[in-house]
Amino acid sequence: MKHFFLSATALLLSITLLTNCNQSSSTGKAAGKTSAAKADSAKGETETQDTLSVVKSSYPPLDKKLYDSLLVFNAHGDTTGRWPVKNTPYPLNGAILPFKRVVAFYGNLYSKRMGILGELPPNEMLAKLKGEVKHWEKADPKTPVQPALHYIAVVAQGDPGKDGKFRYRMPFKQIDSVLVLAKKAHAIVFLDVQVALSNIQAELPLLEKYLAMPQVHFGMDPEFSMKDGTKPGKKIGTYDAADVNYVSGYLAGLVKKYNLPPKILIVHRFTKKMLTNYKNIKLRKEIQLVMDMDGWGEPDLKTGTYRYFINQEPVQFTGFKLFYKNDIKKAPHHMLTPEEVLSRYKPYPIYIQYQ
Repeated sequence: MKHFFLSATALLLSITLLTNCNQSSSTGKAAGKTSAAKADSAKGETETQDTLSVVKSSYPPLDKKLYDSLLVFNAHGDTTGRWPVKNTPYPLNGAILPFKRVVAFYGNLYSKRMGILGELPPNEMLAKLKGEVKHWEKADPKTPVQPALHYIAVVAQGDPGKDGKFRYRMPFKQIDSVLVLAKKAHAIVFLDVQVALSNIQAELPLLEKYLAMPQVHFGMDPEFSMKDGTKPGKKIGTYDAADVNYVSGYLAGLVKKYNLPPKILIVHRFTKKMLTNYKNIKLRKEIQLVMDMDGWGEPDLKTGTYRYFINQEPVQFTGFKLFYKNDIKKAPHHMLTPEEVLSRYKPYPIYIQYQ
């Protein structure tokens, strides 16, 4: 089990991002002009880089031939007939998958125990993410890498809270901080929800103002969806295909409403009961759905989990989670490298998450 629980009273840490842009202009008119020119140049470079958050009138057209060939490539020689998944709709223009592999850092800014995103100081964290991106690019030169920050926006916790739902909604100023960090790294953002005793229908719409942004995507975690009223952490929760269809339908509506490229939807999974009736999941051109193998442990255990709950129950795309600490707790005390992940698994995971 992952240990993601924190009480509202423990949420004391916040991140303040300070930018000092003061410049001296005491060296005369010529120096002032030079300084202004440099500032304009830097501003132009920043605006050119920051393309992810801009809603466009149109997005790069889908190359169907390339898309199909990449699906075959990512099947990694699968001979079962499950991969690539048959009869899936082509995505809208501007799709990220499978043209890029997403490599994400996961966590919450309030806690150093919930993932690497909040464990390190921001600049150190982004530098480490950049290093992982380079490692994946080297391991698979055929597939460019899109960096991402995967932020837990609704956290399951041990305290019931005022409404007895055992979940804590992060303040919007925290989400704003994550967006600032992502912009700095030219990264996309995932907002992840652990509903606890609430439900996805209540939590998802509250994040619409962020999901209306083209660079913001979504993750749903069945582990903490406690439909029977059990306190989160006592047992593993569950979602049904109907819940996934609600989320994908809602996100598809936002894609149409705000003229966005396809949204990536991450569904975490490491047991069979975490997702029921997977065959009933509806695929949509507005959504790219990833089943993310979320379990931690030694390499052989992770391999079995991926085989039985990801490979053998195909939906669309696959993901794989790596734990800097939990994966090395048991012998052989080794976290899989990008090269090992790519050599072991069929299909290739197109979404990689580090916690």
